[in-house]
Amino acid sequence: MVVARHFQIRSFLVFWLFMLSAIAFLDRTNISIAGTAIRDELEINNLQLGWIFSSFLLGYAAFQVVGGWMACRYGPRRVLAAGVLWWGVFSALTTVASPRVAHALLTLILIRFSLGAGEAVVYPASNQFVAHWIPVAERGRANGWIFAGVGAGAGLSIPALTWIISRYGWRASFWFSALVGILVGIVWYAMARDLPEQHPLVSEDELNKIRATRSIEGIRSGRLLSWRAALCNLNVVALTLSYFTFGYVAWIFFSWFFIYMAQVRGLNLKANAFISMIPFLAMTVCCLSGGIFSDWFTGKFGLRRGRCGIAVVSLVLTAVFLIVGSHARSPYAASIILAGGAGALYLSQSSFWAVSADISGERSGVVSGVMNMGCQIGGAVTASLTPYLASRYGWNAAFIFAALLSIAGGALWLFVDPSRSHRQESTLNPRGEVASLVRR
Repeated sequence: MVVARHFQIRSFLVFWLFMLSAIAFLDRTNISIAGTAIRDELEINNLQLGWIFSSFLLGYAAFQVVGGWMACRYGPRRVLAAGVLWWGVFSALTTVASPRVAHALLTLILIRFSLGAGEAVVYPASNQFVAHWIPVAERGRANGWIFAGVGAGAGLSIPALTWIISRYGWRASFWFSALVGILVGIVWYAMARDLPEQHPLVSEDELNKIRATRSIEGIRSGRLLSWRAALCNLNVVALTLSYFTFGYVAWIFFSWFFIYMAQVRGLNLKANAFISMIPFLAMTVCCLSGGIFSDWFTGKFGLRRGRCGIAVVSLVLTAVFLIVGSHARSPYAASIILAGGAGALYLSQSSFWAVSADISGERSGVVSGVMNMGCQIGGAVTASLTPYLASRYGWNAAFIFAALLSIAGGALWLFVDPSRSHRQESTLNPRGEVASLVRR
């Protein structure tokens, strides 16, 4: 009885969103791990392989707003469950690519585009869940857990999928990804609900805590923040542009780091499988740490300095690691320093998503979809631009360009002020109900 009384269902659901996030990145990074085998079998070059990487991100970016709207309209429970099923189908369909298939490259591009379109729902729907379920003071930590799945899924997939590919071929890795995703999605649908009021395991104490910084009337009516106020403001524009730079840097690690360490740094498959895990483990640790720091600084210094200060510092620090790491002579030193850049980058992850929930309320699914669209466009650009810069000017130039973008992304956070949106919100809400915590 004591355990049941202290059990918080929102904590379990946040953990399961961590699992869904990990599966999402398992499904999207498997192509880079299998990329060398696919490239050799289809007899394509790195630039064409970059088109395959970009096609996923273009589909992912194009459907971000649609995914956010679906989460607002149908709820995160059903949307995420349907999304995971979609991912499983198109992960499995990746295995049809073969030299015997006519237009195999085009077929693979279309399949990856469709997979990206299906995965577009994952983080807008997760943010819709956060807006409904998570008190403002816990949103940094909640997003830290959700996005720790990025590093965990991408990092742990490297040794697992490398082993599967070495034993059973690259197609087996996609079947494995599909099966695991579907199983995790079934558990999500069974355990989740769109609102805490709908969940039979939510205690009265937990419900009261959730409601303390959230107007349930506003959630039901959607009146807390108009669509225009949610989308057409400086906060959203600055977040979206900054997240573009975040995505550009992040997808260097997701798309090219494994290949970079093999082709440029000369690591064999076994060594590369271990070394390539390091940036993603750093992402996991720093994502969790960034969420804790974000909530702590927010409680101590207010929304703007708490959320935005961490983002500015982390993005500038990322640039330093990228420049130093790319010039390191030892492949092992380079991997560790560049991993520091990946970790520094992900210190800011919780800030992006916590602020998008802080400023948008019921519209959080759509607002975060717009923001995440910027990130994925950045990723699509790096998937094709990075190999071009590397082939034309060298890999050091490619990393320096990414570092400059990261500095620009940090500067954009100087224009973000979450408290500004809450002041606007208080004029839009006819009852003027704004929680004291977010009024600061």
